[in-house]
This record gives sequence, C-alpha cells and structure tokens, in this order.
Amino acid sequence: MLKYFLLFLLVSGHAVAQQLPVIQEVKFKKDTFNIVRYGGKADGITLNTMFIQQAIDACNKSGGGTVLIPAGLWVTGPLMLKSNVNLHVATGAVLQFSNNPDDYPLVKTNWEGLDAIRAHSPIYAVDAENIAITGKGLLDGAGEAWRPVKKNKLTPPEWNALVSSGGFLNESKDTWYPTARALKGSLEKRPGVIAEGYDLQKAETIKEFLRPNMVNIVRCKRVLFEGVTFQNSPAWCLHPLLTQHLTLRDITVRNPWNAQNGDGVDIESCRYVLVENSSFDVGDDGICIKSGRDEEGRKRGVPTEDVIVRNCTVFHGHGGFVVGSEMSGGARNLFVYDCNFLGTDIGIRFKTTRGRGGVVEKVYIRNIRMNNIGGAAILFDMYYMAKDPLTMFAGADAPSIAFEPVTDATPQFRDIHIKNVACKAAETAIFVRGLPEMNIQGIEMENISIRSKKGFVCIEGDNITLKNATLHCDEKTVVNVQNSRNLVLDKIRFNPSDVFINVTGERSQNIRLLNTDVKNAVKESVLGANVPKDVVRK
Repeated sequence: MLKYFLLFLLVSGHAVAQQLPVIQEVKFKKDTFNIVRYGGKADGITLNTMFIQQAIDACNKSGGGTVLIPAGLWVTGPLMLKSNVNLHVATGAVLQFSNNPDDYPLVKTNWEGLDAIRAHSPIYAVDAENIAITGKGLLDGAGEAWRPVKKNKLTPPEWNALVSSGGFLNESKDTWYPTARALKGSLEKRPGVIAEGYDLQKAETIKEFLRPNMVNIVRCKRVLFEGVTFQNSPAWCLHPLLTQHLTLRDITVRNPWNAQNGDGVDIESCRYVLVENSSFDVGDDGICIKSGRDEEGRKRGVPTEDVIVRNCTVFHGHGGFVVGSEMSGGARNLFVYDCNFLGTDIGIRFKTTRGRGGVVEKVYIRNIRMNNIGGAAILFDMYYMAKDPLTMFAGADAPSIAFEPVTDATPQFRDIHIKNVACKAAETAIFVRGLPEMNIQGIEMENISIRSKKGFVCIEGDNITLKNATLHCDEKTVVNVQNSRNLVLDKIRFNPSDVFINVTGERSQNIRLLNTDVKNAVKESVLGANVPKDVVRK
C-alpha cells in the first residue's frame, strides 16, 4: 500500500491535512559496467553510441546495475535506457550528444500532447522499470544543431555571426533555421503530426524541424534523475510521459534563454512525482505540468496527479511553476512549496484555452519567493495564444468575451490555494482571466506581498478570495474587476492611490470588502455602466 505524509494547509480559514504521496525509490545491483571495457573513447571525436549502448544492454541482460560514464568528453548519438540500469555520469564526465541530425532516426512518439513523428531523443526509455541517470557529470543535447533562432533575441553582432555561419532565413528575414528542411517544416500545418498524414517518409522532408526532446521517458515506473546537469536541449529538456514514481533530485537544467520550446521539465500524464532541490535556467517554462492536448488528450484521459515540487529555483523562463497549456487530461493533487522564481516572465502560471478541456483542481502552493518577474507574479489565463507571455502585458489586443457553449472541450481551473507569496518586483501582481461560459473559480490566495506596476486584475472570476495581502503598485487603481462575482478582498494593504477598486461589466456582482482601510485611496470604488451600485459591500 502506498504511504503518505501529511501536510497541513489553511483552506477556507481552516487547517486541513493533505496527503502527500511518498514516491517509490529505485534500487540497483552493485555490478558496474564501465563503458571503457566496451570500447569507449573519451577523445571528443569518437562516436561512442555503440559502446555505451552495448554496456546498457549487457547491464540490463545481467539483471541490472550501474553503467559508468567516467571522467572525460564522450561523444555519442541517441541512447536507449533499459530496466534496472543506472546510467552514472561521473564527476568530470561530459556526455556530449552528436550535432549531426543523421545520427537521430525519426520515430513515432508524442509532441505537445499529440501523436507525432519526431527525431529520436538523445536519451529515450519506453516501458522500462527501475532506471536512473545519476552522478555529478553533465549531459549536453547539442541543441544548436536543431533550434531556430529569432532575430529579436540576439544582439546585431550575434545575429550577423549566426547568419554568416550558414543556415536559412524565413521570408521576413527575422528567424534563422539551421537547414532547408527545418525552414520547410516551419511552413507546414502541424508538422509531423500523424493525424495530418505524416509518416516516416513524409517527415524525412522536414526532419530538422522535428526537434527531439532531450530526455524522453515513456510509460516507465520508478525513475530517478539525481545530481546531474542537463543542458542545451533541442526542444523540451526532460519529458516524462505516462510515467509513475518519478524522482528528480538535486539536478540542474540549463538551456539558452532564447531557446524556443526550451522547457526545463514537462511532466505529462504522470503520477507520483517528486521534484526537489533542483535549479532551472531555461528558454521556456521551468517546471511544467501537462496531460495531453485537445481531443487526443481528452481521449487519453490520464491526468497528472500526486506531484510534489519543493525547494527548487527557476532563474529564467516563461514561467516558474506552470500548469498547461496542454492539460486536456486534467491535473490534480499538486503540492508546490518552498520555491524561488527569480527573473521568470511569469511566476506561478496557469494557462489554457478553449478546445483544451480538462479540469485542473486541488492545487496547493505555499512559501514562494519571487523577484524581477517580467509579467504577472500569479497568473490564471484561459486565453493562452502560444505567444511570448510578456506580449499580454504590453498593450496586446484583448480577446473576444463572447459566450460559447460549454462542452467537454471547455477547460476548468478550480479549487486552487496559494499562500505565503512574496514578490519584490513584477509588472502585474495577480492576473485572473476566465471564460464567460466558464469562470476561473474557487481560488484562495492568502498572505501575499507583491510590489508591481499593476495590481490585481480579475476578469470572469467566481469565488475568488484574496486575504491578508499587500499590493504596492504604481498604477493608480489597485484592483480592477470585470464581469466577476463572489470576490472577497479581506485585509488588503496598499500604497496611496486614486482608486482602490474599479468594477466594470454588467455580470459583476457580490464583491465584498472586509477589514480593509481604504483611506489611502482618493476614491474607494469606481463603477462602470450597468454595474449595480451595491456591487461592492462591506
């Protein structure tokens, strides 16, 4: 029977004991298989794929143990991990994956929640049990051989040097691709997706566009990544899919800040996961929860659940802790605490859009420290447009707010609890934007302290509580509410402002202002047209 720890959280003002799952650990035989014995050479030239794979295969056939990558520079192509194998990358070892796309065959796999053809991941495991990557060494995915680069993410000298090195530019001359096939893929509709008619032969014509995730773990049980550094991934760095009992401990994940799709870890449709004492400095989302995309994700119907994230730091990325946008199978029982998000575009980020479906619920976040957040410190957004998250805070056009029918493709965010958050600098403190037909609902935020340019924005929210919060914002309106109801603002502190709360939208109702001294505001409230005069009550 699975054991649990208890974590006490404050929910609706009451102490509630939440069960924290205990993730099962790996265990290996003491036998060691040194790749040198199989012909491996650490000369930075020899392609060691065959030698390392032979060691992995021999270890697996003998019942398991450790495959040792000793100190040195080891060049290799893609590797297949197998059951009961601990791939140990020793101190001083660099496992450098080849930058030759010809070394990576195309395979049927999964990309952003869809069945797709992609290049073989540098490290891949499927239907394996009791596997690990450990040690103090470094794994480099040679991502520069695959990734496109946007002109606006380089300095002029860097851009000129990149273009002069070879490669191909798109028609507008603002994005560089490493090969003609990569450029061709950028022009295709859903490139590589099997539902679009792609098979291995057709995918070959756009191969370099079909960038692999660096480490892809599929339908595995009892997995450990510990101590190692993963860097320079072609796409997502770590991608566990449909995997149970996964532990990421004391790892470092690094990608260039401008790496497209350069996520740190994307935990997709997994159960019993622990991410602890690790750091992420990446080009996209840092620690991300996913569960499939749109109809295919709903058909799979496997949520990500029973996840613990603790004592982690994200230095750069589009989001620190992120749920979505591919969350069509749902997510629940997520526990995130004692983490730092320092320099990310968004701090705590929940994102989805119409068509996804899925329910995200029972999420508990506490003790989060943030600084230099380019967008919102806390964000819930149901209009995700797959764009740079900072564009929504730079005068981008607001989306349509027309009602649409509620179906199984309508996403939901609910029953989410955030406590003890401190943020020194952000563009926006809290941003909530639900759908007219499906409000974001049941969000509790308590003990929040944020210094930002904009304060609290709530659009299409229902049953949202902000309690014991300090909002020091530059904008002269602290709280902006649009078409939201059952909003509770309890014990809010703020610096001198023109207006404490501005309410618009004829569907706004039942906003309660409790234990809050509004003397710092010239006006307590400003109401838009068709807003009931008694919408704000004390």
